[in-house]
Amino acid sequence: MNRKLFSKILVANRGEIAIRVMRACRELGIATAAVYSDADRSAIHVRYADEAHHIGAAPPSESYLQLDRIVKVAHDCGAEAIHPGYGFLSEKAAFPEACEAAGIRFIGPPASAMRALSSKLAARRLAVEHGVPVTPGSGAVNPEDAVAAAEKIGFPVMVKPSGGGGGIGMKVVESAEQLVAAIESSAQAARSAFGDGTVYIERYVRKPRHVEIQVILDTHGSAVHLGERECSIQRRHQKIMEETPSPAVTAEIRAAMGDAAVKAARAAGYVNAGTVEFIFSDGQFYFLEVNARLQVEHPITEAVTGIDIVKEQIRIAAGMELGFKQDEIRWTGHAIEMRINAEDPTRKFLPNPKRISRWVAPAGPGVRVDSGFGPGSDVPPNYDSLVAKLIVHGADRAEAIARASRALREFVVVGPATTISYHRAILENSDFRAGKLSTSFIDDHPQLVDQAKKLAGDTSPFDYGPDPRHVAAAAAAVAVVVSK
Repeated sequence: MNRKLFSKILVANRGEIAIRVMRACRELGIATAAVYSDADRSAIHVRYADEAHHIGAAPPSESYLQLDRIVKVAHDCGAEAIHPGYGFLSEKAAFPEACEAAGIRFIGPPASAMRALSSKLAARRLAVEHGVPVTPGSGAVNPEDAVAAAEKIGFPVMVKPSGGGGGIGMKVVESAEQLVAAIESSAQAARSAFGDGTVYIERYVRKPRHVEIQVILDTHGSAVHLGERECSIQRRHQKIMEETPSPAVTAEIRAAMGDAAVKAARAAGYVNAGTVEFIFSDGQFYFLEVNARLQVEHPITEAVTGIDIVKEQIRIAAGMELGFKQDEIRWTGHAIEMRINAEDPTRKFLPNPKRISRWVAPAGPGVRVDSGFGPGSDVPPNYDSLVAKLIVHGADRAEAIARASRALREFVVVGPATTISYHRAILENSDFRAGKLSTSFIDDHPQLVDQAKKLAGDTSPFDYGPDPRHVAAAAAAVAVVVSK
């Protein structure tokens, strides 16, 4: 089997996703090469790989975004393929082009598909041309013609940059009076973040769900979807918790949404694993965008399907056919992923990069932790604040929620503030338990912050520091003696 794959893969990323890819490689008998910046010299992914190569200073622009430097390292160390992970260079069309020029296989979609999907406007046009439903919207707009376009669509509207993502530059506008300022602000944010100030308008759907479909396509014409992921729990348009299946998606809707996702991917000439995102409201779904890479939340799909998506990526990049057909895919149970970030929920999720002095990861049936950190690790300020992904799988949603709550109580991270207690508060919320979700869930439940504060003092029995109950008892005993 290994003779059909690669002998060595360079992983052009860091942290948990680098280790996730390396684990798949190790199971396939493939050697791995890591890259690292000054900030990551002692990182776990560097020690996990078979070899590691320094690529620059801590800022991403001087290391993980150095495309030519990374490709040269891969070439010089004899890597036959590069896996980009997510973020950094993963959706830059110049990356697969540079790999091809160097005779290295890129584990991801072709540059042509990336270019077709990199512009949200172009992706919308592609969706419309192939019968995939989209929300009413405009083409590129400027302050002069925006009001007429918005009035035709109908307020409220969302102003969105055509390039980039992560919620940067997105503005909700309720009236014509607010629109010109929103256009100018969004365009400026887009120019600064993506080098492209093109913006457009689409109808704003109040309190929709954010539902995405995992697709996989090979080079032999096969294409499947692996079902949906509910990604509605977000703060500032950034996902923090995902689950599958969605509490709101029926088998019929799943099939229709899956067909639409595959159609959109085929239209772009997509190959390898990708995700088609939709907004979902009142039983209707509308195309949002395509993420031309592996998603952070892919493990929950792996949990319910039993399919290793990273291994499939590698096999497809090696020219192999998908080993399964659409009617052979089965979804079993329910899975939830919680992104444990080094952020302080009580301070508007302000990043809190610090050294981790104690670390105890949860375990037990149906529990998986993907992380690139451990005791003694430094959480650097230069990168995303994600320190771990906690993934649980249960027979149904109720068991998955109970398992997630139990696992979070066992998770100990001392040093940086984290979102562990905030996730516990979400899981205990009655609306969440009832499946009443939308992208405004966090804004609609400000009490979660106070609940998280209360839960933060609940320590794990697996934390081998002093038992707070014994400390409290000892303090009470001393107080009694002193009072006498």
